[in-house]
Amino acid sequence: MTVQEPVQEPVPPAVDRHTVLATAAFGALLLLAAVLVIVDAARLPETSAVVGPAAVPLPVGVALGVVGAGLLVDSRRKLGRAEAGQAWQPRAALRVLGLVAALVAFALLLPVLGYVVTATALFVAAALLLDAPRDWRVLAWGWALAAVVFLVFDRLIGLTLPTGPWGF
Repeated sequence: MTVQEPVQEPVPPAVDRHTVLATAAFGALLLLAAVLVIVDAARLPETSAVVGPAAVPLPVGVALGVVGAGLLVDSRRKLGRAEAGQAWQPRAALRVLGLVAALVAFALLLPVLGYVVTATALFVAAALLLDAPRDWRVLAWGWALAAVVFLVFDRLIGLTLPTGPWGF
C-alpha cells in the first residue's frame, strides 16, 4: 500500500512593494490623463464631417481610463502580499536619462529626418533601454510600428506627419 503525498498548491511569488506602488501611481496618472483627454475632446466643436475632431481623442481617453483603472485594481490586489525589496533597479537613473535623451532627440530630429526614421530610432532606443534582446528584430519591430502609425495617421486619417527628405 502506498501513501500519497498531499498536493500542495503553488505559492504565488512575492511582489516588490515599490513596483506595486509605482504601478498604482502610474495608473492614477493614466486616469487623470483620461479625464483631461475626454474633457478636451468633448469641448471640440461639432462639424458636419463624417469623422469629427473628437473621433480619435475620445477612444484614446477611454482606453487610457480603462488601462489606468486596470493598473489600479491590479495594484490593489497585489499590495497585500507585496514585500519590501530592492528600491531601485541597477542603473535605473541612467535608463531614465537615456529615455529622456531619446525623446529630446526625437523632438529635435523630427522636422529634419521625418516621422518614420525618428520614431523608429525612438522605439529602438526605448526597447534597448528596457532590456529588449539586442538583435535585428528590435529594429524591424521599431520600423514596422513607426510605419504602421505613419500610414494610419498620415494616409487613413489625414493628419500630416513630417515626411523628411525621403518622403516618409
